[in-house]
Amino acid sequence: MARRALTTTAAAFGTTAALVLTACGGGDGSSSDDIKGHGSSSGSPSASPSSSAPGVKRPVIKLPRSFQLTFENWTSSDPVEQAVLDDGKEQLRAGYEAIIENDPDSENRAFYDTKNGFLQSQQWIRTYTDKNLTVIGELPVFDPKVTLSKDRAAASLSYCTDESKASTRNRKIGEVKGNPAGTDPEVFYVISMGKNAQGVWQAVSARSERGGCPQ
Repeated sequence: MARRALTTTAAAFGTTAALVLTACGGGDGSSSDDIKGHGSSSGSPSASPSSSAPGVKRPVIKLPRSFQLTFENWTSSDPVEQAVLDDGKEQLRAGYEAIIENDPDSENRAFYDTKNGFLQSQQWIRTYTDKNLTVIGELPVFDPKVTLSKDRAAASLSYCTDESKASTRNRKIGEVKGNPAGTDPEVFYVISMGKNAQGVWQAVSARSERGGCPQ
């Protein structure tokens, strides 16, 4: 079940740093309609972890057990890189929360996006909500890499997802669909991020490429 891809690029700091709105969605325009997500909430939802950034009240992101979004090895010994990873993770979680909640105008997602980044997020989210689709299953997010600008005020965050066990579900008729046979389940994302005045790392733009994950 592939997340629908949107084609957008952005230069975060002088080089081509196309971001995937983790969410997010950016892409080469060739990905399928299937996307990870979950249907109606069943069981206790998983809440976002508490933030280590002092003085910033962050939204609580909740995902149902029917959609398992997991992050593998999202750690860095560099505190700035770790902050990028933490906010990039929550930005992606907020995007899937918006799909599940059928809310393309999600304030939680807007918290982790710049104005332009949020416009891209809305396009991605609406590729689901406009078709009455939600997401279910499991979506591992792995191999994260952070590249900081020289002044450490902008960053490029890349990562991969594996859609093998993720599907879309139609809210009205309950139909469940995964990726078409022969589709590469791995998708490579690049997110351009900038730090706002409150110290929150926000997505500026995103790009994705199916089958582009490093081997």
